Amino acid sequence: MASDASPTPPCDDPEERALPLDLKGLKCPLPVIRTRKRLAALGPGALVLVETTDPLAVIDIPHFCGEDGHRLLRQTATERGHSFLIRKAED
Repeated sequence: MASDASPTPPCDDPEERALPLDLKGLKCPLPVIRTRKRLAALGPGALVLVETTDPLAVIDIPHFCGEDGHRLLRQTATERGHSFLIRKAED
């Protein structure tokens, strides 16, 4: 007997495929340094979800992305800080 259920569509939310990077508790400049190091180890187009409690990250992370050519796809305030969804530059 054939099933009427269609296959599950692929995930459309890039956050679901992003590698987590928990930087909560670190202060400037460590969130940017650790994010840069993580992205350097990944291939072009990789997604990273950075979680931080540093209040300066809302300035530093977007600036870092712009300077290094990465795309900041999403910046979200969280209960304790912020999260940043970043796509690594294509080189």
